Amino acid sequence: MDPSTSEMEWHQVSYENWTECHVSSWLKSIGIKEIYITKLKEEEVTGPVITTLQREYLRNSIGMKGGQIEHLLRKRDELINQEQCTTKKKKNIRGNGKDEKKESILVSEQQPKLSLPEPEHNKDVEDKAEQSSITNSFSDNSNGVEFCDFRKFDQIEKDCRYVKHNVLPPETGIENLIVPCHEYKSLEIAHTLGSKRLKVKIAYEVLRFACACMNMRSNGTIHFGIMDKVRGTHKHGEIIGIPVKNQEDFVDALDYIERCVKGSDQQNDARACIRNPRFIEVLDREATEKTWVVEYDIVPKTSIVKDKLYYVGLPKFYDKDEKVKCEEQVPYFRVGANTCKIPADDPVHLVHFIQGLRDKDQQREEAESSTFETALDFKEDQKRRLSILLTRGKKRMDDSLFYIVATNKLQPEHLDYITFLVNMKLFCVFDFDPDSETSGLYGQCKSLKPVTPHFLKDYENIKRLENADFIKSLNLFDRVSWIFCNGRNNFPGDKVPYDEKTWTKIRKKKMKKAVSLICNDILPRNSFVVLFLLVSDVEQPLVETFHEFYAEMNGHDCLTVISDSKENYKKWSSLAQVSCPIAALNEISIVDMPLSHVDATVQSIQLSKNQPTRKLPASNGGLCFLKSVEEASLDSLETISVDQCDDTNNVSEEEILQTELYFYRGGKIDWINFWLADKHKCGGIIERDAYKEASKILDSVVHRKVIRPIESVNIYHQPGSGGSTVARQILWHWKEKVRCAVVKPSKEVTNVCEHVVKLREHSEKDKNSCLPVLLLLEDQNPDYIDDLRRHLGNAIATKKISSSVLCFILLICNRSNDPEKMTRASPSQTVSVTHKLSDEEKPLFIDKAGQLQLQFKSDFILTFVLMTEEFEPSYIKGFVKNVLDKIDISRPVIPLIRFVALLNCYVKDSYISVSHCEAFLGIALHVVGARYHAFVDQLGDDAKLLFIHLKERTTHIQSIRIIHPEVAKEILSQLSADLPQSVIAMKLVKNEILMNHRFDRDEYLNVIKALFIRRNKRSRGDPVDTAFSPLIEHVISKEGDVQKAVDLMKAAYIALGKDAYVAQQLARLLYTYERFEEALEWAETAKSLAPHDTFILDTLGQVYKRWFYHLYDTLEEKEPSPERAVEIISIALKGISAFRASEKTPKKETVSLNSSYYGEVDVGCRLLHFLSGVDVFSNTTGYSELMKYLLTDHIPEEVRTPWQKFHQLLKGLERSLRQALECISEDLSYFQTDISEEDEELDARDPEQVYNPREWLTRKSAVYAGFFCSTPQESDAAGESSSFDVVAPGEKLSPFQRQMQTYKLGGGNVTAILSLLYDQKSQRAGKKLEKIMALYPENLTWKDLDQTELTNFIFCQIALNCILPGSSKLLSLQNLQGLSKRFMTKGRNMSSASALFLLSLLFWPEQSNELSATDAQILLSAIDALQRLCEQKIQHMAQRKSRIVTHFFLGKGRGLNKIVHRSDIEKEIKGTLSERKLKWLGGEVWKTNEVVQKLKRVEGWTENENLYVKCGEKDKKIRIIPRYSASLPHGNEKVTFYVGFSFDGVVALDIQVME
Repeated sequence: MDPSTSEMEWHQVSYENWTECHVSSWLKSIGIKEIYITKLKEEEVTGPVITTLQREYLRNSIGMKGGQIEHLLRKRDELINQEQCTTKKKKNIRGNGKDEKKESILVSEQQPKLSLPEPEHNKDVEDKAEQSSITNSFSDNSNGVEFCDFRKFDQIEKDCRYVKHNVLPPETGIENLIVPCHEYKSLEIAHTLGSKRLKVKIAYEVLRFACACMNMRSNGTIHFGIMDKVRGTHKHGEIIGIPVKNQEDFVDALDYIERCVKGSDQQNDARACIRNPRFIEVLDREATEKTWVVEYDIVPKTSIVKDKLYYVGLPKFYDKDEKVKCEEQVPYFRVGANTCKIPADDPVHLVHFIQGLRDKDQQREEAESSTFETALDFKEDQKRRLSILLTRGKKRMDDSLFYIVATNKLQPEHLDYITFLVNMKLFCVFDFDPDSETSGLYGQCKSLKPVTPHFLKDYENIKRLENADFIKSLNLFDRVSWIFCNGRNNFPGDKVPYDEKTWTKIRKKKMKKAVSLICNDILPRNSFVVLFLLVSDVEQPLVETFHEFYAEMNGHDCLTVISDSKENYKKWSSLAQVSCPIAALNEISIVDMPLSHVDATVQSIQLSKNQPTRKLPASNGGLCFLKSVEEASLDSLETISVDQCDDTNNVSEEEILQTELYFYRGGKIDWINFWLADKHKCGGIIERDAYKEASKILDSVVHRKVIRPIESVNIYHQPGSGGSTVARQILWHWKEKVRCAVVKPSKEVTNVCEHVVKLREHSEKDKNSCLPVLLLLEDQNPDYIDDLRRHLGNAIATKKISSSVLCFILLICNRSNDPEKMTRASPSQTVSVTHKLSDEEKPLFIDKAGQLQLQFKSDFILTFVLMTEEFEPSYIKGFVKNVLDKIDISRPVIPLIRFVALLNCYVKDSYISVSHCEAFLGIALHVVGARYHAFVDQLGDDAKLLFIHLKERTTHIQSIRIIHPEVAKEILSQLSADLPQSVIAMKLVKNEILMNHRFDRDEYLNVIKALFIRRNKRSRGDPVDTAFSPLIEHVISKEGDVQKAVDLMKAAYIALGKDAYVAQQLARLLYTYERFEEALEWAETAKSLAPHDTFILDTLGQVYKRWFYHLYDTLEEKEPSPERAVEIISIALKGISAFRASEKTPKKETVSLNSSYYGEVDVGCRLLHFLSGVDVFSNTTGYSELMKYLLTDHIPEEVRTPWQKFHQLLKGLERSLRQALECISEDLSYFQTDISEEDEELDARDPEQVYNPREWLTRKSAVYAGFFCSTPQESDAAGESSSFDVVAPGEKLSPFQRQMQTYKLGGGNVTAILSLLYDQKSQRAGKKLEKIMALYPENLTWKDLDQTELTNFIFCQIALNCILPGSSKLLSLQNLQGLSKRFMTKGRNMSSASALFLLSLLFWPEQSNELSATDAQILLSAIDALQRLCEQKIQHMAQRKSRIVTHFFLGKGRGLNKIVHRSDIEKEIKGTLSERKLKWLGGEVWKTNEVVQKLKRVEGWTENENLYVKCGEKDKKIRIIPRYSASLPHGNEKVTFYVGFSFDGVVALDIQVME
């Protein structure tokens, strides 16, 4: 079939018989993109095929985007439904009644009822009717077919407009004489005629139709610009419009009345009955020129036409002589929807017609008189309608919905009635008033509600931020986004208002992006209502905004229009009907209701009022006000006020029951629960023992004599045991004594600190007498808490608040699988909450359960019942079995239960969004009447018992999880009896509907990723450490199948879009089970995806390392030949090469050291051991032969050929090992050895390297050195023990031997030396250091040692003095200073950071004026160089700067005794590990008497935000870096402080302003 033919014919053929060409034409007509039409045609998609198309096929095979898919499927469904109705519709095409006409308008969104005449003598009319019936079932443009109503008859409507391609009701016959009949003429060709011909054509049609109407005594309208028959893709009644060059042509056409109508009386009557033409604009968003529909109304009043028969001779234009001639004058009448003449040759028909005129006159007279009777002006209940529209059918307006307001200019009198808007939970406002700030809505609201002004361009997301980051950047959800859509007067920058045309050209596309982003990516579907507030003249930009919301929200559901005047609404509706039919607009509109009435009406249904101020406790025992705008500025906190929830209006009994039920089913407790209990509107909330214990601790903290500025109380709780409830109970009951707040998730520490300080000082004059802030932190990692504590401490110091004033109490609530163990670690400040009830708690829970069971069934409060039963396994097992037995195993909800249970068991805080669940269950989001069919209605009564709905407080993303973790475990256990967990997980990741669902996709994929990557760690409260994710561990250990685990990881890799980290974990899994070739392949895959990621590159090295270890360990020969060793050496060297490649990559922000150095040392040491076992080197002379081979140019003949590729690499092995050990040592010298949680998941190192790197370094250094200075047997022993009794005299050792001996004893690098200072047996460490000193010549000069060895020597001297200050091996401070002057502080040959550190330590003066000019210059240069080196090292590691280790402090002693090591300070700090840590963080260390006795305070001054100390006798000064920058006082002050020495320079601690 010719495509052009099919385009003309697809609408005339049943879709069941469509070919590919028919389908292509139909797709084109509904606006599908050409690229997708071509692909579908190539795939041979015919009519029957299109009825079975699925989203997945369109997305994955055709590559269609979501919007196009949804549009196509919706149009496909309309096509099928409408064609099925066609047969029924045809049966009703005879009806002419008024009721049927009304119905055709009201149900126009589905299909109008057709009323076409069927005269027996006119078969064309019948064909026309049938064609129209079929055609109207289809859509021919991208917006879909919309049916509309006529202009009001015989009325001047200024703001009436038609929309192009909308369809008017079919042409009609006579109804009741008053309801006009209608006739259409397209003029699609005739409008191009010249003026004269056009007038004739118009006169011909108008006079013919008017004569018929006058003779029938019926009102009528003839329309030009409306399709009067089916032509091409056009439908009967379709509005096409015509360009009108000259309106006078249509007016002057009526002048033919005098030429064509018989007699002056009839001419006057015609003039009186035929109204002048009405020109109705046709709206077309694609049009380049205006088009119109021209309409003539015919009103044959009884007073004019009674007892008369009218004749007309129709004008015709003759081309031959270009003259107009009139036909014979004959009477016309209406037959159904057609105009016919009474033929002159049929006198009988004419007589009958004339005889019937008297009856027609009488009918007309009666119809006119009944029309003039005054009808009652019935108005529906506007309050009820407004309530339904704004709440989506609820009785009250609560906080479950967001509101988006779009408005134009509000007049001053309107601003008194905007309280209802302020009370709403506004998400954003589209404000088209450029003066809104100075005289409009914005200026009024910003003082009452927290708002952030934006422009449309702010929503363009030019930086392509992730959704969460974009929301954060605009402060969405925390504050109302106020979008100035058409400029903002009195604002700098090019933000001027535009006229309508300019706005459409420039700003319309930005508005489209903003609306699309909000509807598709930010707010969940059906979670918001868009309110259009029309209180001034309507302009096109506001209408365009309506069009966009209507399109993005797939219809008018969730849209509401409020117009305070009919005039505004008329204009609005005429413009808005382009996208939304008039009938639908009327359904969502409140018209002619004054804003004052709207304000009062909406306020009456609002559950809570906006509190412009809330009350906080004050230090004087009174209260102070916190404005809502001020509170909003503290957006990282949820502030708990004294009058929390007092703004709640009358709460119904049903709402109270639902609030209680949600909590006792396992939902998170809300403040309203406490408020209701306090007001005795519901039962009390049980106070557990942990609550009472925590309150006692808090009470003792607040009233303690010895006060720290920052205190903490810890609550550790088993998941689901009520720890969060206990924490919130504490805040609720302390809100009148202290200021209380909760830290919101994912807020920056710096912001939280700033806001907490502001909250503490709000409305207080004296900073030293403010009430403390009780701050709840839930499930925050220790690093976050430490950082917050440090920032708060800095703020206290900066503000010069007394250190004896309690400022902040951190209430830390964390989950733990063993909370009682955590309590034992710090009993004075920790309480535990477990599933186990105490003897005092049991009767409370039993009584409460009894009360609740009077209100609810036990199954509906299962979580509380389980708590009462102390989570007895048999009870849980019985409940789960009972519920699952009642659910049909074939129902799709069973797989959903499996999936949710799997995620809840293995991923902390996991959930699935309701949107995902609806997609999975195939629930279409639709509205029938006012009822929304939600996911919860589809679960079934039994499945509902297992799930609890969660609602994210800020974004209102609805989600579900199993009611309790223990229930989730039991569900998974029972449902995996027949279907293993590996199969459930496989089905989960292979479910394309869930994996590809657009909304909340990032969060869902993060949960899936955690399922496969997150390992269990005891440090996080997990029961055991695991090498892989618990799911993978389960599949391997319980199901006993490594291959299943591998297949599962492969499926996850694909499902997560080829995730590099999943590939990395898969490589780890494979090499763990000795499948090295596959592991190598996956490590290479991960590398190709993330070529610069440190952890992934390190994993490639780990594959080779484990492979090398395996080959070595399984080698049968004890002394392999060189040829046999080739493969093993090759694998080892590839591993070293991979580790080195990783070492050269830029480090991640949170990584202090590239961990691949550890791998290189491991492989290198093991390779040395292997080489010593090769038969060439294993005999009595083999060791010396191997040393010569490795350390010189010598190559034994036996290995020359087989190892040809390895010689250069093996000969560089010793040097590369030494460099790697030095790099590890230097890094450990800089930083603390902790590791972030994120890095913990990815780190492939051995546990010792992660958690005890200093001990590992000391041991490996001894192994390395032992190999190069002794026999292989001695080298083996060195790995086991670092105690050596025999040390050769220093004079007899070569420099290399001395270095190796030093390494063996633990003096080979800085970290190993400093580790000796932490040895519990100080005498043993002292003897080692003395043995190291014995290795050096007695009369040592700086020329005897290279810089590295000299650095290690001086460090050993300092360490020895700290351990054995009276040792005979010690040199004086002056001697060490002399030796260290060899170090360079500038230039290309600048010394290492360790050497520069020594200069700062040795040359720091005991008294500031004791320093010579030369020494002062050395000191200044060294500190400056240290600081520059450190800045380079940490420039991408801002988070870890505060974790730099301070090794030494300036003491009160002389000489070397002025150097005090950190271990000496730590010995003086008492308490548990966590308590000692708190003392360091809180600065209590510096107040300890023993520390004060040891350390020396130095005097200095602050100047221009910098800290200085005097250096030497002249005016030289040293800039000191405060360890905590915020502790530096503002202004210029004299200060004292302690001096610390670290690898980022000399630092100041405990800075105090001098009195």
